[in-house]
Amino acid sequence: MAREAIGCRMRSPEAPARDAAQFAALDLGSNSFHMVVARLVDGANLQVIDRIREPVRLAAGLDAEGRLSDAAIRRGLDALARMGERVRELPAGAVRAVGTNTLRKARNRADLIVPGSRLLGHPVEVIGGWEEARLVWRGVTGHLPPGPRRLVVDLGGGSTELAAGEGADPALLESLYMGCVSWSRRYFDAAAMARARTREAAFARAVTAARLELGPHYRRFRAHGWDEAWGSSGTVLAVHRVLQAHGRAAEGITRDDLAWLRHRIVRHPERLADEPVDARRRAVLPGGVAILCAVTDALRVDRLRAAPTALREGLLDELIGRRIGEDRRDGAVRAFARRFGVDDAQARRVGRTALALLRQVAETWELAEEDDARLLGWAARLHEVGMALSHASHHKHGAYLVRNTDLAGFSTDEQAELAALVLLHRGRFSRERTRELLGWRDPERVLRLAVPLRLAVRLHRPRSATPLPALRLAAEDATVELRVAGDWLANHPLARADLDAEAERLAAEGIRFRFGPLPG
Repeated sequence: MAREAIGCRMRSPEAPARDAAQFAALDLGSNSFHMVVARLVDGANLQVIDRIREPVRLAAGLDAEGRLSDAAIRRGLDALARMGERVRELPAGAVRAVGTNTLRKARNRADLIVPGSRLLGHPVEVIGGWEEARLVWRGVTGHLPPGPRRLVVDLGGGSTELAAGEGADPALLESLYMGCVSWSRRYFDAAAMARARTREAAFARAVTAARLELGPHYRRFRAHGWDEAWGSSGTVLAVHRVLQAHGRAAEGITRDDLAWLRHRIVRHPERLADEPVDARRRAVLPGGVAILCAVTDALRVDRLRAAPTALREGLLDELIGRRIGEDRRDGAVRAFARRFGVDDAQARRVGRTALALLRQVAETWELAEEDDARLLGWAARLHEVGMALSHASHHKHGAYLVRNTDLAGFSTDEQAELAALVLLHRGRFSRERTRELLGWRDPERVLRLAVPLRLAVRLHRPRSATPLPALRLAAEDATVELRVAGDWLANHPLARADLDAEAERLAAEGIRFRFGPLPG
């Protein structure tokens, strides 16, 4: 079971002292790639030391079949190569790069993610829309004084995220399939922008379409309410700069301000060349203004303040949390397990044994990274989550639940791996089924992690609190050997029968499994 890493195997967290306090977050958006590098000062405060923005226009390269063009992929790879020069030497776990709406939609995203991870020197992930909204909330509100209820509107190139609540965890989250790039391409092409009449008609269609996207959600947000509203990302900041250049929006963007800007674009689009935004941002401004008009009208936002922070700052905050032992994913797994009534004592027993077995084969099977143990531990906590639906095929039910639930802190790739382990904890041990869940990603890491999980589940089938005897697991290539101390196997015929069955299951994928008493 040779392991093929995505790009390079990420470097060990042990790194030179000068790099130990540096962190970088990359937002691989539909319009631009943004990177912020910060260092930890006094063990608690982040100080930004570098920023890079690359206008890759990824969404502009997405065709009707959901495939990125070669030119768009090349722009993305070139940007990641330049960013990689800045962060490649930072240790593993200090850099997080996430793709958003366009990479979520792109059927051939592997063509960018796999070589892009090599160029960056760190893995590139894709996050779901709900997770994007949560991270935006954290990035915006985490840098504001605590207190009032807030609404956050993040207007990106391919999607718009909404979040409302107070404190660290928002009460409402939503991600909508409309962004400044996609809306400008759809409604404001050259023909639409040719005359004032067609521009006005295009605006009307774009605003109506955005209101339809908001249709299932705006009442929930209005009912929740807020004391102040914030807008984030490049288009909101660009709109704010344009308005301020004309003496408007002194305390935030109002609906009157947006109506004025809409009229200016319709009647005098040539004057946009004189505004304080670059040409690439001007090209997508009409779509962005149309969406903002719809959002502020539907949600009855009187004033939208422009936030200087966004997704990447939320990523940075969570990177620091992971480094100091406050991983949001741990809490999400615990909450998910409680929600579906998982037997916590059994999950902990299986987890302890699975992790103990993993440690014995980690080096041989190249599973010595901290992330490998974390993933296995989460899978052990959730391996019986499907029991809430039915005991029959509960591994399949559990995999579906894990794959399709919004788990805070997880990327879509991490959830796919976690779902695959839940599926593999019992039943058929299948490379094909694993590939179906993982898509383009290589399945060997997950298949190897599944072996100690499956053995732990078999050994703890009686659900007894009595500790197991000493276990020794060895692995070499496609051969796995389990040794059990004393005469435990002789006294547990059900366990022997289960291990015999496991040998047959593993043999179907070319793994030779042997077991017996521990010598001496």
